[in-house]
Amino acid sequence: MKRPSRHLAGVPEYFYYTNLSAASQGGIALLTYLAVTPAQVHTAQRWCHALAHVAYSIGSGSRLLRNSLLVQTRGGLLALTDHDAPPIEDPGALCAAALRECSRRGYSGVLADFEDPPTPDRQAFLGQLSPLLRRNRRSLFVPQAYGVPGAVPVLCTALSGGNFQEFLSQAVSSSPLPALDVERVRMDFPLPAPSGEGTPLSREAFQQLVEQKQPSIFYAPELCAKYFTYTEGDKGHFVLFDDASTLREKLRLAAKVGISVAFFQFPEVEDLLGELFSPQRDPG
Repeated sequence: MKRPSRHLAGVPEYFYYTNLSAASQGGIALLTYLAVTPAQVHTAQRWCHALAHVAYSIGSGSRLLRNSLLVQTRGGLLALTDHDAPPIEDPGALCAAALRECSRRGYSGVLADFEDPPTPDRQAFLGQLSPLLRRNRRSLFVPQAYGVPGAVPVLCTALSGGNFQEFLSQAVSSSPLPALDVERVRMDFPLPAPSGEGTPLSREAFQQLVEQKQPSIFYAPELCAKYFTYTEGDKGHFVLFDDASTLREKLRLAAKVGISVAFFQFPEVEDLLGELFSPQRDPG
C-alpha cells in the first residue's frame, strides 16, 4: 500500500513529555492481517494466520496473474497490486477471475493494493468487484481515494498532524468504518522543523543511532509513539518511532472507536511478530 509522505506538526512540544503509560492490559479486539509475499508466508504463519497474500497482479488482457503461491495456500485475503499494470480493458473478466481465486483458496475477500491515484479503468473494475464480492459474502478493501460503494476504505496511520486520537476520530466520523494500514514509524526530524518533514530510518540505521547515542526514551501519548532526542554537531534531532507496545496501543485505540480490521506490512514488523501477536505490556 502506498503511503503518504510523513509530516509531523509541532515536533518541539514533545520535548516536555515524561515516560507515561496509556495502554491497558488484555487482548486486541480487532482482526489484524499481515500482508506477505509467498516467500514470507512460512515465517508469518508461525505467529499470524490472518494473511493478505501479496501474490497477485494484473496482466495483459485483464488477466489475474499469480506469483509463486504454494498450491496448499488457503484462507486470508487476495492482495492485488496494480504496480506497472496495463489498463484494465475488461473489468468483468478480471472480477470473475478474482472471485474464482477467492472461491478456490477460501479467501474472505480482496485487498486492492493500488498505488497510483484513481483512474477510470481501475475505478470501473473496483466498482464491479465490490457488489460481486458482497453477493458472495466477501469483502473488498480499497485505498481511501477510491470511495467505492460497499467497499471498506483503508487508511494509513501516517500522521498528518500531531494527535493520533484525533486521526481516529476523523476516520470513524464517516461511513463506512475504515480499516487501518498501520505503518511502523521510524523518522528523524532535524530541529527546528517548521515544515514538519522528517527522514525515514531503516531498521539498521535506527539501531545504529540508538547504539551510538544511548538516548533516554520517552512515550508521547498524543502521537501514540515513542521518541528521543540527540545532537549531531550543532543540530538537534527529534526521532519518533514505534515498537511493539505502541503498535499494539494503536490497535487498541482503533478497536475502542469501532474499527474492526487492520493491516501490518510483514517487512515493517518482521522483528516484532512474537510481541505483536501475543499479550504484552503497555507502551510506557
